[in-house]
Amino acid sequence: MALRETKSTCPYCGVGCGVVIEHDGAQITGVRGDPDHPANFGRLCTKGTNLHRTATPVVLQGQRLRQPLLRAGRGQAPQAVGWDEANAHLVRELLRIRAAHGPEAIGFYISGQLLTEDYCAFNKLARAVLKTPHIDSNSRLCMSSAVTGYKQSLGADAPPCSYTDVEQADCVLVTGANPAWAHPVLFRRLEAARAAKLARGAGHKLIVVDPRRTETAELADLHLAIQPGTDVALMHGLLHACIWQGWMDAAHIEAHTEGFAALKDLVREWTPARAAKTCGVPEADLWRAAEWFATSPRSLSLYCQGLNQSSSGTAKNTALINLHLATGQIGKAGAGPFSLTGQPNAMGGRESGGMATLLPGHRDPTNPEHRAEVAALWGLGADEALPGPGHTAVALFEAAARGEIKALWIACTNPAQSLPDQALVRAALERCEFVVLQEAFAGTATAAFADLQLPAATWGEKEGTVTNSERRISRVRAAVPPPALARPDWQVVREVALALEAELRPGRPSVFATDSPEALWNEHRDSTRGRDLDISGLSYALLDAQGPQQWPFVDGPRERLYEDGRYPTPSGRARFVASPVRPTAERASAAFPFQLTTTRLRDQWHGMSRSGAVPGLFAHEGGPVLRLHPQDAERRRLVNGELLRLRTARGATVLPLQTDARVGLGQADLPMHWGAEFLAGDGINALTHGARCPDSQQPELKFAALDVASAALPWRLSACAWVPAAEGAALRERLRAQLNAFPYATCLPVPSDDPARCGWVLEAAAETAPDPALLAALTEAVGLHGPGVHRYADAGRGRLRLLRLDGEALQALLRVGEHDEAAWLLPLWRERQSVQALGRWLLGPGTPPSAQLAAPRAAQVCNCFDVREDAITAELRRCAGSADERLAALQGALRCGTQCGSCLPSLRRLVASTQPEEVSA
Repeated sequence: MALRETKSTCPYCGVGCGVVIEHDGAQITGVRGDPDHPANFGRLCTKGTNLHRTATPVVLQGQRLRQPLLRAGRGQAPQAVGWDEANAHLVRELLRIRAAHGPEAIGFYISGQLLTEDYCAFNKLARAVLKTPHIDSNSRLCMSSAVTGYKQSLGADAPPCSYTDVEQADCVLVTGANPAWAHPVLFRRLEAARAAKLARGAGHKLIVVDPRRTETAELADLHLAIQPGTDVALMHGLLHACIWQGWMDAAHIEAHTEGFAALKDLVREWTPARAAKTCGVPEADLWRAAEWFATSPRSLSLYCQGLNQSSSGTAKNTALINLHLATGQIGKAGAGPFSLTGQPNAMGGRESGGMATLLPGHRDPTNPEHRAEVAALWGLGADEALPGPGHTAVALFEAAARGEIKALWIACTNPAQSLPDQALVRAALERCEFVVLQEAFAGTATAAFADLQLPAATWGEKEGTVTNSERRISRVRAAVPPPALARPDWQVVREVALALEAELRPGRPSVFATDSPEALWNEHRDSTRGRDLDISGLSYALLDAQGPQQWPFVDGPRERLYEDGRYPTPSGRARFVASPVRPTAERASAAFPFQLTTTRLRDQWHGMSRSGAVPGLFAHEGGPVLRLHPQDAERRRLVNGELLRLRTARGATVLPLQTDARVGLGQADLPMHWGAEFLAGDGINALTHGARCPDSQQPELKFAALDVASAALPWRLSACAWVPAAEGAALRERLRAQLNAFPYATCLPVPSDDPARCGWVLEAAAETAPDPALLAALTEAVGLHGPGVHRYADAGRGRLRLLRLDGEALQALLRVGEHDEAAWLLPLWRERQSVQALGRWLLGPGTPPSAQLAAPRAAQVCNCFDVREDAITAELRRCAGSADERLAALQGALRCGTQCGSCLPSLRRLVASTQPEEVSA
């Protein structure tokens, strides 16, 4: 077939990059950035660049949910069924539970990765057909504090800025975010604009507030490494400094705001000296940050989960907005408080009301008039009132754990990985009478709890829209049909809703007459008419003809908001919010001395159900580790690579240690992505807690009190194999089945240069030698049985080594022993290095001389072009000149850092640490 191209939008973060999908009508073959899309102008990050690898025939066959799966009873294996049987069973169960326990016994937990049209369908099903108020989104975990902060301060959930403001700002304050990794394409725009300003002698200041010295902080003129959870104290101290020095916009305060007197009284006691002491930063740095922010012609703030995921999340947001309002840094080019959205369509979910605290068109479910307006829009009768607000995300699962929620319909999200306090979440899923999981990818942690699994279409296979961080609506387009029996989410919902209406609303006009994504979107558009997000001037046709557009859009788009000083509050004025400083919900103590924060990896996304399907994205960070400052490790006599038992008040896990001086003293850093799909136990969120911001109900995923201690697990085991790519999913499942047989175990893919080959490795540790039955299962899992298997065993020492060769390289390996016994075999297997010269050691005790072992492969620095550290340092030794000149020469030679830019901080570190060789005369 001839290759075709389809323009769409990336399904990862809220930057909302445009992509061009290359395909033949049946199979996606490639992807590149859309040069015409105003969010990215052709750039993509490593995840976006690899999108086509999440849609290969191997992934479609082995890692996608392809047909409905129904289990007859708890503990039984799910069986494939057709859509008619699946829908009939689903309808019967919902009607049964509703009749026995009422509509509020049913809950929906949906996702910021759904399209706006999908959100509209779920919202109508829950509120208009089943009449349950309990519908919330995983956006509660990432953006609800930003939503509530905007509403409290500015009157509406409307980010006032645009990406062009990033390029026009003279001072940028990044707080609670690491966009160099989490939003890399937008960060490249910031880097480029900053470099251009500095090159022409214009001023530019970058301030980064983060407890860690992140990749973003490394570019900063000023890094405020505050103590975790002290953001409100910092903002009050900055505002105090501005008031004291007169760095205020008195005219803006007088004409366009209210509530300043109360805030001024509150921050009077937060002197820069007190705030600096509380936050653990030099007082002079606090004064400097205040001056730069307040006196720069245009100051912009960028913020994300570090502010939002907190028991004081809303207060952190409003304290930052207070600083903008007081200094007049809002409503003009290059200025304003700019919340960076975490998911591709969290904004669309907020607009369409797909959350327990929202209704379509930014309406409020506590307002009877708003409920009546939406009921009329949906065509409900005068006697069909909509329910009020329902349970938010964590509260929804708490209610299920109490037995109040009997049925949960989960769509496009993985709560058994991503929600805090996994012990409670899993108890809730087990207690529910009926759990539905609507998902594109098979094998997520939540799937183990589902009574019914429904296969959904995903990126490249469905039609609709998404809204990015700058309020820009983009089209999502299908390039190929969904695999097997998978269907678009809105269609799955509509068919069930029509069957339910026949029982619950007989003889009435259906609220699901909308039979296409465009019809659903037009209904959504009508819900915004006359509201702050009015898009009544938009249409699919206009988006197709003119490209992505920002809202509001009546006669045309509006690039930024509040330029006229009018705010959507009753008085028309913005509101200063005086929130006191409150401590984190947990505090470090003698029993739990470390402050744990959850962070992100550069090349992975959320629970990795999609990005984890690409082995190459594991090259930069191959597995989970806990990072501590070297001094903290030394005090506790802990060494790099040592297995540690991590414990909080809720749960425990075991992970290896990696010391990192960029982590603050007394702090611990743990990436959020690792769930039960890759790690023994309940995953990282076994450690976190469900304490929430009282205003936004967003949980404090960024802070937990933690204890660490040596795990004392002397017995080590590795089981791994290379297999044809089509057999990789089956190998993965065989290995995953043994994860929880060990107190520590990981099951991870291994990047390969050969797309026809797939490698998986299970590494584990235990207090005692593994029992024979477990070893037999692992031997079977990696195919180390039958002829051609080489064996070495030392029963006295409990050592076992099984291996199979593929030519001169190891194809499969099982090794058991104490500590590092035979660990030298693992790099040989990973790199498929020749073992021809190692015959006497392969099946005997001891370790070969290091000279006979090939050097392990250097760490990957640039994923886009697979450039590794050894190649970079070798090139840098040949590069002379200034740091900038050497970096440019390096990029010209190896191309690293020229695509998404995520590796630029690492490249700059290597430039600084690698000296050029002296050239002899």
